[in-house]
Amino acid sequence: MHLKNYMEEVVYGMMDTVLKEVKHCPCEKCLRDIAALALNDLPPRYIVTEAGQMYQKTQLLRQQYEVDAMAAIIKAAVIVNRSPRH
Repeated sequence: MHLKNYMEEVVYGMMDTVLKEVKHCPCEKCLRDIAALALNDLPPRYIVTEAGQMYQKTQLLRQQYEVDAMAAIIKAAVIVNRSPRH
């Protein structure tokens, strides 16, 4: 049985689009820091099966997950830009 946090897929799927609008360091370390901070700021949405994954993706809350992820990514990018670890 494989356990997956669906919010990881949402965050990683949106990062390129969101970060085009936000000044940020494009290095891999900063991108991982942004993703980690954003995911820590979001509630996890765990799925176990492919059927669960399909349900989660088609759920009405999907748009809200994306809005929440966008805000978390922007907030994380601002934090990382203020104090990059590289």
